[in-house]
Amino acid sequence: MGLKKVVPPPPPSTLLEDLLENAGGCAVIDGGFATQLETHGAAINDPLWSALCLIKNPALIKKVHLEYLEAGADIIVTSSYQATLPGFLSRGVSIEEAESLLQRSVRLAVEARDEFWDTVKGRPGNEYNRALVAASIGSYGAYLADGSEYSGWYGEDVTLEKLKDFHRRRLQVLAEAGPDLLAFETIPNKLEAQACVELLEEEEISIPSWICFSSVDGQNAPSGESFKDCLDVINKSSRVPAVGINCAPPQFVENLISKFQEWTHKLIVVYPNSGEVWDGKAKRWMPSECFGDDKFELCARRWHKLGASLIGGCCRTTPATVTAISNALKGRSS
Repeated sequence: MGLKKVVPPPPPSTLLEDLLENAGGCAVIDGGFATQLETHGAAINDPLWSALCLIKNPALIKKVHLEYLEAGADIIVTSSYQATLPGFLSRGVSIEEAESLLQRSVRLAVEARDEFWDTVKGRPGNEYNRALVAASIGSYGAYLADGSEYSGWYGEDVTLEKLKDFHRRRLQVLAEAGPDLLAFETIPNKLEAQACVELLEEEEISIPSWICFSSVDGQNAPSGESFKDCLDVINKSSRVPAVGINCAPPQFVENLISKFQEWTHKLIVVYPNSGEVWDGKAKRWMPSECFGDDKFELCARRWHKLGASLIGGCCRTTPATVTAISNALKGRSS
């Protein structure tokens, strides 16, 4: 009797490629995580933001992941955007517990994904894909919680090495927790993009990553640097298969996809906010032009035709937004 052949798991990069193929060429990212936590009554007006629920209400985090999976998300992003070791330590949490909380952010998303997939995979006519889990790594500005992820100005004392040191241990812990992807989010300047790229290389991270920038003018990074210069740094890395924009107004997205198409051959990721503007100093959303779910549905088709391969929502979008995007990309009527 011959030995049973053991089939090795697919390489990490294949997971993303397979998902895109199964999703018809464009995968759906989930929506605003903190927005949905607040819908359920979570009080997160705090420097830790949504990561506060890792301490206080992990069950709610899992519930929100399940809501986005039910809505049609092919990729769910962990609740670790503002979960940093210095941030946790400032609350009196030990380093061991802080690292455990980072691990918990991945574990909750993986558990939600696996439970949801076990529920739907055998359904007749199942149209869901087995989702991937992306570990969120917010910018240095997100940790500062002063709005600097939307200005790109960290101060003259913030060097490349300082940014790498800030991100290093969190990256190690999140990668070791076993996500399918890593998502560097709201990067506001070329220096931090370079820090992310160099850190992935130094730590020999094999998990595929995306790096997404914010934008306040629809033309450049918040720092005022051109996106072409920012992308030149990332284009050299084989560890970053996708680049894009998150938490920028949706009316910026069409132009930025076209520009990114000129400046990179990597997959393009877009998950804008609703169009409302966050006042980082006052800690509140300012009235502004917003996109409703019907507008997201129309735009998702357009964004995909222009070249975006991963599309979702960020702050102030909801599971209903994700359902609208999923319907658009998968050819269903809403």
